[in-house]
Amino acid sequence: MTDRDVPLAEQRYAAPVPEVPARPDAPTGHLLDRRARRLHDLRISVTDRCNFRCTYCMPKSVFGADYAFLPHASLLSFEEIARVARLFVAHGVEKIRLTGGEPLVRRDVERLIGMLAQIATPSGAPVDLTLTTNGSLLARKARALRDAGLQRVTVSLDALDDTVFRAMNDVGFPVADVLAGIDAAAEAGLRPVKVNMVVKRGVNEDQILPMAERFRHSGHILRFIEFMDVGTSNGWRLDDVVPSGEVARRIGERFPIAPAEPNYHGEVAERWRYLDGAGEIGLISSVTQPFCGGCTRARLSTEGKLYTCLFAGSGYDLRALLRGGRDDAHIAAAIGAIWRARDDRYSELRSADTAGLRRIEMSYIGG
Repeated sequence: MTDRDVPLAEQRYAAPVPEVPARPDAPTGHLLDRRARRLHDLRISVTDRCNFRCTYCMPKSVFGADYAFLPHASLLSFEEIARVARLFVAHGVEKIRLTGGEPLVRRDVERLIGMLAQIATPSGAPVDLTLTTNGSLLARKARALRDAGLQRVTVSLDALDDTVFRAMNDVGFPVADVLAGIDAAAEAGLRPVKVNMVVKRGVNEDQILPMAERFRHSGHILRFIEFMDVGTSNGWRLDDVVPSGEVARRIGERFPIAPAEPNYHGEVAERWRYLDGAGEIGLISSVTQPFCGGCTRARLSTEGKLYTCLFAGSGYDLRALLRGGRDDAHIAAAIGAIWRARDDRYSELRSADTAGLRRIEMSYIGG
């Protein structure tokens, strides 16, 4: 039997959780890895399911009608997620982002948001709480999300041309409904809305300028993402990547732009502002301009594995600790040991030597 014959949900290998002292030290609120990168951001995948089948993320050839998603009992409960999130915040996390799959298909996700919104950093400031969505359910849920305590949303939108967009999401979902979701989010106070466009050569690069024009003067932030080799099912080839430098050149020739300072250390999007004051765009260049050196993100999968890199092949099973009766001090110590041992820099090493490595799927861990 080959890996192709085994559902991807059963192919996720767990790394051993480090041993911790019998009386571990309490978190200090400042945790560094082996490359002196601070733990600052936590991404939590609340489901491995999605109602889209985007060709660069969940192609139907793999995620078809017979694909075995994780059973509900395997998922972390909202109480378990909130417990782990508090321990990460004690270690210095200031920003939590909910991802998927599509997080809005998780039933009652507003209840989880309400629980996370109650978490404060050691300084007493509220955690920065955000969510990434494909926008399909946002028009009807935006107000409830805001009322629950969500602060902002990021919406994936890969084209304005309806034919191109329907082909990319591969379920025939219309652009107009995603735009309605973006409007609803802004009206609910989830501002600024960030709009993510994955650019793939020969598929949607002709949408770069229409997207830029659509979101100029909107108050939203459009970000262009290089097509990445996350997972092993999206048929990634280097020839399909449209470099961010090309994106900046195309936009700059039509609407002059200039570099802007990052909002914070570790921000992955390189900021550019329109010289006429129409707002800004972001460029996320994992392939051509790796930002491993400033990566401050940890990722928690929907069934409780901790991953220290988007391109990792294995994660640390925190669910086993949660459901094995370990106390908060023990779990916090394990998180600390994992991060301090972190040495990931896949995008800096990307080459023929990394081409055959097993990697977690984008739909499983989020972007």
